[in-house]
Amino acid sequence: MNLLEEQQMMQQVARKIAKEQIEPKAAEVDQLGEMPWSNIRLMAQNGLFGVHVPEEYGGAGGDMISHVAVIEEIAAACASTSVALSTQALAIAPFLLAGTEEQKKRYVTPLAKGDVLGSFGITEPSAGSDVASAATTAKKYGDDYILNGQKVFITNAGDSEIYVFVTRTSEDRTKGISLFLVEKGTPGLTFGKKEDKMGIRGSTTREVFLEDVRVSKHNMLGSEGEGFKILMNVFNETRPVVGSQAVGIARGAYDYAVDYVKDRKQFGKPIANFQMIQAMLADMRMQIESSRLLVYKAASMIDRNEKGVAPYSSMAKCFASDTAMKVTTDAVQLLGGYGYLKDFPVERMMRDAKITQIYEGTNQIQRIIIGNHILND
Repeated sequence: MNLLEEQQMMQQVARKIAKEQIEPKAAEVDQLGEMPWSNIRLMAQNGLFGVHVPEEYGGAGGDMISHVAVIEEIAAACASTSVALSTQALAIAPFLLAGTEEQKKRYVTPLAKGDVLGSFGITEPSAGSDVASAATTAKKYGDDYILNGQKVFITNAGDSEIYVFVTRTSEDRTKGISLFLVEKGTPGLTFGKKEDKMGIRGSTTREVFLEDVRVSKHNMLGSEGEGFKILMNVFNETRPVVGSQAVGIARGAYDYAVDYVKDRKQFGKPIANFQMIQAMLADMRMQIESSRLLVYKAASMIDRNEKGVAPYSSMAKCFASDTAMKVTTDAVQLLGGYGYLKDFPVERMMRDAKITQIYEGTNQIQRIIIGNHILND
């Protein structure tokens, strides 16, 4: 089986389980606001957590295009469920980029198989877009480090078994950042209340507290002071993943809206016959297709290890998430009053879409990144 056939097979598997088993439960997942564990187990059983991870570390050995295609399929059915995949990718990335062989085999393997969940603790109360302002400290004592600090908005916190934290090991703004992995159950690692969110309500988000958390020097990912550089490379690989999630959410809303306008009648005929409706649908479709192509462009650059991927990763994330917000809002408009009701899925999709403009770097930050590359390349 060649690479293209493998890509198509994984996408077909994802589409089948998304349509038949995940989509029917999406409204309930949103309403209950609880982790969709049955969906997580289903994705693990079908090998969806490690699509892009090398086989020697428990993955399928596929490429990044296969990975983003799978996430789009799941997100089109249930955005909350797709967050489990995108967050797992975020947790795996620093291991693949900077981990030792021992760290990869010990931690990536269970993450890639979906046996456990992972989290990446980046954001702090005073360090959001300005990651280099991280105040969580890691102070060296012999062969150990003691971690102290607070993280906010951490996806899967409390449910994950493996955590990677951005910490400060010196006062240097960027060269003072280092990454440490911490296992759940380590003394001093505790979690706050589950946040009550607008969207992706089936994904757990909590604060994380580190109080005198002692870890070995072998828990560091990369070398001391390399954390910021590693993190920027992580974002280059995971922002297209968020882009694919946004494409999926937009596609799900668009598909539902198309079916609706074909059936909904006003003035004696389906509203799909009206040119204003057709123009809205045309714009929605163009935006979705353009977003997907940008995501695939960035993913293909990652697969080929091309230089200069950063602006394309930012473009993919920014354009696709803006598209998701616009398309889902238009879908609500096309359904009229029904679109405003929780009985119809486009209302949920509009709420879910909003976060894609915020996490993995706000879209304002993405535009700054893109602009800097335009002027400095």
